[in-house]
Amino acid sequence: MTPQHLLYATAVVTLGGLCACSRQKTVEAASVPDAPTVAVARAGLQDLSRSLVLTGEFRPFQEIDVMAKVAGYVKNINVDIGDRVRQGQLLAVLEAPEMADDLARGKATLQRASADVRRAQEELQRAQSAHDIAHLSYTRLAGVMKEKPGLIAQQEVDDAHGRDLVAEAQVAAAKSSLAADQEQVRVAQAELAKTQTLNNYMRVTAPFAGVITKRFANTGSMIQAGTSSQTQAMPLVRLSENTLLRLILPVPESAVPSIKIGSTVMVSAPSLHRSFPGRVARFADRVQTDTRTMDTEVDVPNANLTLIPGMYAEVNLTLEHRDQALVVPVTAIGGTGKEPVVYVVTKDNRVEVRRVRLGLETANFAEIESGLDAGDLIAIGNRSQLAEGQQVVPKVTEMAPIKAE
Repeated sequence: MTPQHLLYATAVVTLGGLCACSRQKTVEAASVPDAPTVAVARAGLQDLSRSLVLTGEFRPFQEIDVMAKVAGYVKNINVDIGDRVRQGQLLAVLEAPEMADDLARGKATLQRASADVRRAQEELQRAQSAHDIAHLSYTRLAGVMKEKPGLIAQQEVDDAHGRDLVAEAQVAAAKSSLAADQEQVRVAQAELAKTQTLNNYMRVTAPFAGVITKRFANTGSMIQAGTSSQTQAMPLVRLSENTLLRLILPVPESAVPSIKIGSTVMVSAPSLHRSFPGRVARFADRVQTDTRTMDTEVDVPNANLTLIPGMYAEVNLTLEHRDQALVVPVTAIGGTGKEPVVYVVTKDNRVEVRRVRLGLETANFAEIESGLDAGDLIAIGNRSQLAEGQQVVPKVTEMAPIKAE
């Protein structure tokens, strides 16, 4: 055999051996199925919050229609729509000519009552003087009769005693008359004070600092006394306190236990494309039966009057919050509600089913209180084909940053 034939034969034998080896490996590979690729996420520590977005409408902290206490004509009005006023500032002045007559009559009544008191005091002094003389005369006669019986007739002593008693009664009557006149003075003073108070109501002032949002009356308008809900009295102006606004939110019944007085919230005004800080100030403490919600009020400072009452707003109300909680995607949670489990991929790429205890849950993430450690790989997505101890190929998927739900 020539060297060329020998080389050819060797190549054929070698190629045949390689083909046989390749067929054997193919058969072995076909006999062992490939490990499935599983999407996994790494359990990590992150801040977790559960929030509720509610909408409401800004309202003034307090708003009133300023009414007149007494009837009269508007003499002048000093404010108009949009004016900012301080507490106690003069808004309008009314005039009622009969009010001056009432004041004059009240002063005259008081002067007459005071004169009656002075006359009663003089009568009391005269009665007191007469009583002193009568009592002194009786005392002397009684003393002489006691020391020298028979010197003075008993009738004379009895007459002196009678005059003493009459004078004493006149003193008591004078005192009663004086007390009545003094009481009449107090009545006259009260009537005059009442008339003066009503006269002071002719000057209408602002009960609190705010903004004039509406003007109803003009100079010369007839204003009725706004003292009864039965009358259709016309207000002077409408006053709103807008430096602090109320935002009334209908909180669902499920979120009511999480409402805490003093909690800070962010209030978004879509029309202004801005957010403002607010504070949960108060709530009704009662769930309405028709809507199953509880009215909760958020106070929003508005010193610069940037916000206008009537604007819509959105509030991201934080119900629960956890700092650096151990979290996994909710898609990693399996099992029943009372016995949740997760599929952990161990370091040797095998599946391990673990029971866990859940804490705070949001739409995308769940807090793990026990059963996992930070850094564990957790299978996410469809886990129906996975079994305990199964060999898998993990494919790590990074969790998205957690936002308040």
